[in-house]
Amino acid sequence: MRTKFILCAVAATLALHGASQASAAEIRLAKQYSMGYLQLNVMEHQQLIEKHAKALGISDLKVSWITLNGPAAVNDALISGNIDIATGGVPGLLVLWARTKGTPQEVRGVSALSSQPFLLNSRDPAIKVIKDFKDTDRIAVPAIKVSVQAITLQMAAAKAYGLKGFDTLDPLTVSMSPPDATIALLGGKSEVTSVFSVPPFQYQQLENPAVHTVLNSFDVMGGSHTFTVAWTTAKFRDGNPGLYKALVAALREATDIVNKDKTAAGALWIEDSKSKLPLDMVGKIVAGPQVRWTLTPENTMKYADFMAEVGTLKTKASSWKDYFFPEIYDEKGS
Repeated sequence: MRTKFILCAVAATLALHGASQASAAEIRLAKQYSMGYLQLNVMEHQQLIEKHAKALGISDLKVSWITLNGPAAVNDALISGNIDIATGGVPGLLVLWARTKGTPQEVRGVSALSSQPFLLNSRDPAIKVIKDFKDTDRIAVPAIKVSVQAITLQMAAAKAYGLKGFDTLDPLTVSMSPPDATIALLGGKSEVTSVFSVPPFQYQQLENPAVHTVLNSFDVMGGSHTFTVAWTTAKFRDGNPGLYKALVAALREATDIVNKDKTAAGALWIEDSKSKLPLDMVGKIVAGPQVRWTLTPENTMKYADFMAEVGTLKTKASSWKDYFFPEIYDEKGS
């Protein structure tokens, strides 16, 4: 009887060990179309997640990378279990955090990735401020109503038309990936007359003398703000503590690498995105005066407060720490 008990205990231990190893055998990360995810480019090329996971005793780790467009696609992939780590603008995180708060699948941020502006560019010379948009104009954003560009446009509209008019420009927005939106804007034959874009595409658009900037997101937010963040589920973090620790360590190391050689990091983005943009242009964008590569959330509460005020979020955050996991609580976030 004792022998049978011992054998059962050993079998249970091996089963638990196998389940633990299986749960930590793979991590799947999604990024979007922009230069806001340089840490991920570095992590992929230098296999930093694998490096830190191995140091923690997790070997034979499979790391998968995919590119998706817009927070809706990213969040659908996360909730359906097709990816483990999502990345995008702050509103994408906030929407899913509010929806899942208090559930086993609760979503929170892993860290910020960058603080940098995004620009609303137009080829229509008559459009100098957002009140100049007509009903016939179309503004391309990565995803209507939910992308960081769409929410920032609502914040700008609230300033121009009053809070009740925050969605005045929503009917003019259309969903397009940044590369496709840039092609449409520069081609001049599309119904799209303006694009609320992302780096580096927004700067590529401005190389055309017919294109000008109508709005800078820093003007709307009253200064520098987080552009891109990473988020995941409590289920993934709690179920894979070692792997999660490796992920955060990899993000920290990748951020240091980007800040030490921004041109080299830009070259990795060119390679991964198969971009034809010259390296000197990309390098200048990566090292721009308004660009910071940091894990510290910056002014994210402005998005949270606005989205709660207009009803986009049904849950109001009291602090940025409500929607980020504790591993970055030592950062001086906002």
